[in-house]
Amino acid sequence: MPGTPETTPAARQVSDAPSPRRLLSSEKVYEGRIWDVVSDTFQLQDTGDALTRDYIDHPGAVAVLPMNAQGEILLLKQYRHPVGMDLWEVPAGLLDVEGEDFVVGAARELAEEADLAAATWNVLADVFNSPGSSSEAIRIYLARDLTEVPHADRHERTDEEAEIEFHWISLDEAVASVLAGRLHNPSAVVGILAAAAARADGYAGIRPADAPWPAHPSQR
Repeated sequence: MPGTPETTPAARQVSDAPSPRRLLSSEKVYEGRIWDVVSDTFQLQDTGDALTRDYIDHPGAVAVLPMNAQGEILLLKQYRHPVGMDLWEVPAGLLDVEGEDFVVGAARELAEEADLAAATWNVLADVFNSPGSSSEAIRIYLARDLTEVPHADRHERTDEEAEIEFHWISLDEAVASVLAGRLHNPSAVVGILAAAAARADGYAGIRPADAPWPAHPSQR
């Protein structure tokens, strides 16, 4: 059919891939409390002009979509100053403990932000939060078979986390909220839509918790 791109096996199964370029220089131009800003100069092609790009050098993060036995998911409301809004999110946090296993970090965030532990873990999605301006890689987990953390062992939440509110919502309601533009947090949006897609085969197609994560900076 005229105007229809030819379909090839590679086109039918697209996959992001590493693409090393010649790095001419790299300089830390800002050192922050949590992440730094780096300025890299590189070449796209061996004979091409040098390009310079500034970006946030980020340790990466994990996020968790908690799901109870009824298929409801837990959302947390938290104030986010850069956008000046209260956002409904899922538990999430930085991978800032050196050598910590990814799923261990996710379990830590689930306990600290939601007072929950999970017996069953799977990977829903791996994403770059803003690849044009940050190296931040996020892994989003599905956590099931939930139990409450005993009160004596609960994390004391401070600052913005002290205002966290909890709300259990059906997955269908969450999807409707995403499509209606009522939810904006990227980990929540991706996690909700991925969980809805995974539900079609009873979550049989999602990856195990220890699935390789080659996109994370520490794995490259």
